[in-house]
Amino acid sequence: MDGTTTTARNGVQRRRGAALVASGLVGGLALAAGLAAPAAAESVPAAGGVPAKATPDVGPPGLTGAQRATLETYLEDTYTSLEAMTDEETGLPADNIEGDLDPASSSAYTSPTNIGGWLWSTVVARDLGLVDDAEARDRLATTLDTVASLDRHDASGMFYNWYDPATGDRVETWPDSGDVVHQFLSSVDNGWLAAGLRVVAEAEPSLADEARAIYDDMHFGAFYNPDARPDLGVGLLRGGFWDEEPPGCSVAGDYLGTGTDVYYTCHHYDTTVSETRIATYLGIAEGEVPPEAYYASHRTFPDTCDWSWQEQKPIGETREYLGVPVFEGAYRYRDMAVVPGWGGSMFEALMPDMLVPEAEWGPTSWGVNHPLVVRAHKEHGLDEAGYGAWGFSPASNPFGGYAEYGVDAIGLRSDGYLSDGATDVDLGFDGCREATNPTPEFGDGVVTPHASFLGLAYDTEGVLDNLAHLADDLGAYGPGGFYDSVAVRSGTVAERYLSLDQAMIVAAIGNVLDDSRLKDYFVDDQLEQRLRPLMAAETFSATADLTPGVGADVQVQARCLGHRAAVAVRATSTADGRADVTLATPYGSRSFDDVVPHRSTYQSFAARTAEIPSGTATVTVTSDDGTTTQELSYRYAGVSCA
Repeated sequence: MDGTTTTARNGVQRRRGAALVASGLVGGLALAAGLAAPAAAESVPAAGGVPAKATPDVGPPGLTGAQRATLETYLEDTYTSLEAMTDEETGLPADNIEGDLDPASSSAYTSPTNIGGWLWSTVVARDLGLVDDAEARDRLATTLDTVASLDRHDASGMFYNWYDPATGDRVETWPDSGDVVHQFLSSVDNGWLAAGLRVVAEAEPSLADEARAIYDDMHFGAFYNPDARPDLGVGLLRGGFWDEEPPGCSVAGDYLGTGTDVYYTCHHYDTTVSETRIATYLGIAEGEVPPEAYYASHRTFPDTCDWSWQEQKPIGETREYLGVPVFEGAYRYRDMAVVPGWGGSMFEALMPDMLVPEAEWGPTSWGVNHPLVVRAHKEHGLDEAGYGAWGFSPASNPFGGYAEYGVDAIGLRSDGYLSDGATDVDLGFDGCREATNPTPEFGDGVVTPHASFLGLAYDTEGVLDNLAHLADDLGAYGPGGFYDSVAVRSGTVAERYLSLDQAMIVAAIGNVLDDSRLKDYFVDDQLEQRLRPLMAAETFSATADLTPGVGADVQVQARCLGHRAAVAVRATSTADGRADVTLATPYGSRSFDDVVPHRSTYQSFAARTAEIPSGTATVTVTSDDGTTTQELSYRYAGVSCA
């Protein structure tokens, strides 16, 4: 971790954009990597029936004073839930707590992700005035002291997946069932803890050394399998490993070269739109994972019949970056194209964006896709399914337990993360598999407030309207902020708070209220230099408008063929895809089918006379699917060939 910048929080350097762009550094980095860089007062009511304090009309552009007051109230209540589930002695948050915030209802287990979320949430709470500097410092120091003492895997410095928040001991038997816990070291969970450590190291200079020391011992190369994509010659991260052979599937290996095998998951994280990319980012930033690995994961799976088990047939084309061919696939959804996640949830798509300025660094990739994911969730909830609310991600099941929710049509998995937990959309796979349920009726959809919050930066007004509906009309608000989920037709609420989901809400609010300071804490120069060019170089096939563009560059000239006059027409297609082109003059016409982009069509139309007057030639371009036509007319001067 680059520790060269230790600016106090009130003067945190804004490194993410202007400084690097102004110096030309972004372009230079891209070229070096073999990439091309693209260019306090009386009360006022708050949305959701939640009391809010008045505030000046300040904040990000477009954020009104009333909206800011509402978000401040949501933030305060949400952080209250995190305080309630965090042990004062250890500084470790529980995984979850019941809706009344009774400490006795806190879970007896926590994870590295939960700990990381507590760290960044406390920084946000301090910066926005919920906790004073001294109290925040004490809370962070308590957590860091405990984290430093936790049992972990020595060679990799990675943390196990379950600890007792009251003692910091590893959980060896599951508290609810008594089942044996086969302790696992997760790449993505360690990624989120590492992220929290990075934030503290920058945000609280007095704790920087301790936070960095823990972070620097964490080696993400421990998860990187360089042979995961032999077809591309690049690797991927494993889901994680056990240090003792577990029951079930595992693969022995030693990626760090320590001389001692561990037992890796049989799966890799091989999809791009996934919260797991945070671990890949950190591995690349620290030089333990090669930059080519950024392009190794699937945007979608291929569009051939042997991959027809996936949700739908993708559209897109193959492009190459750093010598790695990437199928830039996307899924059709309504009138847009979206790069999908595994299950189609907001969490997969947008959680890393809470810390990494993906949309800024990748304007033709993440900058296009992130707002489209938000739009897809909104249109699914309000229009397609008619729930009257939106935002779908894995969360507490209002009817008991935990479940995965998403927008099935933008999830790679064939049976998806279902927005109502039951209705499986089947769109088929053109030419390979028939659709069996393309336009279903949806049931009792389950909306997860944290998912809506993740879209706050991309549709502030829409998100706040949605949240007000959840609070006012569906009763999904309690003493710790929004409850974890609500089934919208029955009005059944999961009156519980999950540490991770609350931490995502805090991050989303913090970024909007405080000009993405959380991202500034997370990003250092080294991370930006190694990641930004990778994101900047890529162009996703995502688009807000699937209407195919059609057009042509046209040249028309009257000329002589011996003693006979003719009109020559050349049209080079500028359509987005294949198109049908018709050239027409007063002396005839000719049609060309399936003209590929940038291919020219030509015809010389001879008249039966030696002289022709000025006239008009017409070129008609029609998209291959017949949905879009453009007619172009061009004048030409007459000619005499006598």
